[in-house]
Amino acid sequence: MAKFDHRINLPQIFAENNLAILPVSRGDYMISHFEAYQTFEELNQSITYVPLPSNLQSLDTSNIPSETIAINCALASGMLSDFLEEDKLYSTVSGRMGSGQFDFHIQNSHKKTLTAICINNSQIEIDAAFEGIHSLSLLEAKRDLSEDFLVRQLYYPYRTWRERVTKKVRPIFLVYSNGIFHLYEYEFQNPDWYNSLALIKHKNYSIENTAISRSDLEDIAFQTRTIPEPELSFPQANRFERVINLCELLKTQDLSREQVTEEYAFDIRQTNYYTDAARYLGLLEKHYENGRKPIYSLSAMGKRIMNLNYKQRQLAFCQSILQHGAFKEAFKLYLKTGLIPDTPALVAIMRESNLFQVRSTSTYIRRSSTISGWINWMIRLMESGSEHNRL
Repeated sequence: MAKFDHRINLPQIFAENNLAILPVSRGDYMISHFEAYQTFEELNQSITYVPLPSNLQSLDTSNIPSETIAINCALASGMLSDFLEEDKLYSTVSGRMGSGQFDFHIQNSHKKTLTAICINNSQIEIDAAFEGIHSLSLLEAKRDLSEDFLVRQLYYPYRTWRERVTKKVRPIFLVYSNGIFHLYEYEFQNPDWYNSLALIKHKNYSIENTAISRSDLEDIAFQTRTIPEPELSFPQANRFERVINLCELLKTQDLSREQVTEEYAFDIRQTNYYTDAARYLGLLEKHYENGRKPIYSLSAMGKRIMNLNYKQRQLAFCQSILQHGAFKEAFKLYLKTGLIPDTPALVAIMRESNLFQVRSTSTYIRRSSTISGWINWMIRLMESGSEHNRL
């Protein structure tokens, strides 16, 4: 009841009153106007290729179903050694443990002052820790893409182990999604201040070849057959990465609307938008439990795509987008001009595409941002492919 990993997961009464909650002991919590979350920065898209050792048979590059397996792949491939600049890493502490005692200050968003907090053996959890000659790195790992994260997940372990070792303690965030490992290194510039977090390093890695060329997407754009528009709402879901991430979430199990909302960095409105977008593309199916509760599962096409290797999976997603006339025409215009069509041009294309129950100009304008967002995602595929490096 007290675990809200992202701002959007906060209960309505917390969100309306700009409140957050932090544990201060095993059973006690403090609720106040805390600045408890940190926004993920928009960063470069280049990807470094770090294949797994050829003799490993128990790690499957196309099937990384958990944070633990993602961490194991990051270690085995050498990306952690590269990112941390430590030649030899040893896996050390992990799991749940007590924090010990420490004090800190946190920004109060209401009074614009600092609030003092005393921690007495609060429970912490460390996904993984790797010690090298020069440092101890504490990893927090996630498989969901989100706008922000709870700083406590880095700060409490950092303060706990800063008191116990003499080496530098490095808070590391690992986000794995759609074949890409996003590694972030943070630093608390004032160890006694919760909000002194600063990003000092970021890098993207893949254990699969990610090179996708402009010609790859041109072939799909001109060869994919346009299908009739489905009798479903035209998507209002600007970040295609999150459509993919939703499919990853559903790869291992079917989930209800409430479960998707609880397990992912969504509110119920976004859950509806992104599940509807995935259904529009034919990636998800919706059925009703006991005739009332909506349950989502991957479609046969969604399952097939999610089992492909990185490059073929991205191209299959592009095909699922470009089989819809509005997206295809907009993307072909981008290929011709080098610019994503502006809103009036997108609205004109949409009006010619027989969209299901889209009538008002305001709806056309609002939904046009999905087209530009998804085309931007395809452009980034080409850009990351051109900046593909091998370690």
